[in-house]
Amino acid sequence: MALNITKMTDDYSTSPQINPSDMAEIASLGFKTIINNRPDLEGGAEQPTSSAIAAAAKEHGLQYVYIPVVPNQIQADQVEAFSKALSTTPKPVLGFCRTGNRASQMLTRVNAQQNNQNSNPLQAMCAWMKSKCLITRFVRWVKTKNA
Repeated sequence: MALNITKMTDDYSTSPQINPSDMAEIASLGFKTIINNRPDLEGGAEQPTSSAIAAAAKEHGLQYVYIPVVPNQIQADQVEAFSKALSTTPKPVLGFCRTGNRASQMLTRVNAQQNNQNSNPLQAMCAWMKSKCLITRFVRWVKTKNA
C-alpha cells in the first residue's frame, strides 16, 4: 500500500494509519520520528498495535511516540505531550491516526497555544485599534481642528 502523506510544515507531515511494513519507506523518505495519535484497537483486531509499530520503527532507526487521542476529544495534556514531542524529537516528524485528521488537529492546537502565549494584551489592543483606524481618524480630526 502506498503511503498517503500530507506535508503540513517543513518538519511535520501527517498520514492515515500506517503499518509496521511501512517503516522502511517512511525511513527512506527521511522521517526521523513517528507520533501515533490512534488508540490501540480503535479499528478492531486488524489494526496494528502501538507496540508492533514501535518495534518496527526502532528496527529502522526511527523515534516513536505514542499519544492516543479519542476522536473529537483532544485533551490539554495530550496537546502538551504532543508539543513536547515536537520540540524534543528529531525532525522531520510523521504523525498519524486513522485518517490523519487528529494528527493535523494536534499541530493546529499546538500552534494556537503557542500563538496565545506569544501575544500580550498591549499588542492585542494596538492591533485592534489599528484595525479600527482610530488613530487615522484621530489624526484627521486634529488636522481639521488646527486648520
